[in-house]
Amino acid sequence: MKRRSMLLTRSLLLAAMALGLTGIASVSAGEKCKDSMLRGLYVFTATGWTGVSPGSTTPIAIIELIRFYGDGTADTVGGRVSVGGAVFPAASPGSYTPPTPVDIGCESVLAFSAPPNPSLYLFIPPDAKILQAMLITGSSVFQGPITKVSD
Repeated sequence: MKRRSMLLTRSLLLAAMALGLTGIASVSAGEKCKDSMLRGLYVFTATGWTGVSPGSTTPIAIIELIRFYGDGTADTVGGRVSVGGAVFPAASPGSYTPPTPVDIGCESVLAFSAPPNPSLYLFIPPDAKILQAMLITGSSVFQGPITKVSD
């Protein structure tokens, strides 16, 4: 009987510890996902296709410098987009949603207000040095890294 009581006590203690650690982990995740984690100059490089549905596709590539200000805003400070070989300036300015916890990192959406108003889904790792981005608007499909180059 004493052994059964001790086993029950240990099980309850382990369950309480597990629940407590889960609560601590989610607080830490929420604290790390802030607007201020995106601050500095980044270079975005991506390739993909435009005109994906319906009809024929056209290759698209982008090399763009993005300055994140750490307050939910961003600007394109240089760069070009090539659509089927025709080259255009990159879109600017932009804003991003407050980063939210997802698995070991954070996620956000960066939306540019200049036509054609592209929006990018961002996965932000804990160090926010190499983000992953994917276009989530229009009929184009492209993805690539956004790499921090300076503060």
